[in-house]
Amino acid sequence: MAPLSLKIATGNYGHTVPMKDGSVTSEKIAFEHVDVPVIITAFRRMIRGLEFDVSEMALSTYLCARAHGLPITAIPIFLVRAFHHGSLVYSTKSGIASPKDLEGRRVGVRGYTVTTGVWARGILASQYGVDLGKVTWVVAGDEHVEAYKAPANVVSDPGDGDLGRMLDAGEIDAAVAAVKSPDVKPIIPDPAAAAAKRFGEDGVYPINHTVVVKNELLAANPWLAQELFSLFKAAKGRYLESLAADGPAEDDIQARTREVVGNDPLPYGVEANRKTLETFFAYALDQKIIPRKVDVEEVFEPSTLKLEG
Repeated sequence: MAPLSLKIATGNYGHTVPMKDGSVTSEKIAFEHVDVPVIITAFRRMIRGLEFDVSEMALSTYLCARAHGLPITAIPIFLVRAFHHGSLVYSTKSGIASPKDLEGRRVGVRGYTVTTGVWARGILASQYGVDLGKVTWVVAGDEHVEAYKAPANVVSDPGDGDLGRMLDAGEIDAAVAAVKSPDVKPIIPDPAAAAAKRFGEDGVYPINHTVVVKNELLAANPWLAQELFSLFKAAKGRYLESLAADGPAEDDIQARTREVVGNDPLPYGVEANRKTLETFFAYALDQKIIPRKVDVEEVFEPSTLKLEG
C-alpha cells in the first residue's frame, strides 16, 4: 500500500528539521514540506484556504477558528513556547510606571487574537490586577479568522501598522511587540526573573503553536494522528540529544529555558501540559477570543489524548 501523501507546513526548528531532512521518516506517510519562511503566514493560508493537510498553528488562532467551524483538529504537539512577561513594552515618554497604569491607555497589538497577546493580557489581569476592559487595544493588522468580531474596546489602526513607530509618535502608550529603542522598556521589571518565579509557583509554561490536521484526513485515516505524534516526538528526541551534547549556539535560548523548566523545553502530550492549556483556555474565554468555555479533551484529536511526548 502506497504511503499517504501529505502537504505539511512547519517552521524550520531544531525539533522539526529531522522530519524535513529525512532523518525521521514513516512508512505510512510521504510528506511534501512547503517552505514558509515566515511561519505565521502559513496560519493565514491554512485558516483562509485550508491550503495544507498538516500545519503548524498558533494556539489562539486554532481555538478561534475552531469556534467558527473550520474543519481542522489539533494534536498535542507544541512546536513553539515562550514566557511572555517581557512581551509587553511601554514608551518611557508615556508616564506609565506600572502595569496598572495601562488602564485608560492605548496598547498596540498586531492582532487581538494573536497568542502572545492573549498570554500577555492574561498575565496582566491575573498577576497585576489590570482591568483589561479599561484598556483600548489598538490592532495594527487584521485577524487570521475573518469572521471573528472583537470586543468593543478593540479598535483598528488605519496607519502603517508599525508598532515601534506608533510608540515613538505617541499614538499608542504601550504594545505587545519586540521593539528596540532606548525609549521603550518592558512594563514588567526584570521579566525573565518574574517569569521564572511565576513558573515556580504555578508550573504554567506558555504554549504558542500547536499542529493541526484536516478533519477529513483524520476521519479517513484513523491511524494518522498517532503516527504524526510519533514522528514529531522522534524528531524532538533527536533535537534533545543534540542539546544534551552542547548544541549549536543559536539554541542558547533553549539552554536558558531548560534552566527554568527542566531538560525538556518542549513537552508534548495533553497531561504534561494540562495546567498550561487550561490556563490559556480560561484567558481566551475571559478575553472573548472564544465564545464559550472549552475543555482540553474537546479540542485535541481523541486518539492522541493519552499519548506522552
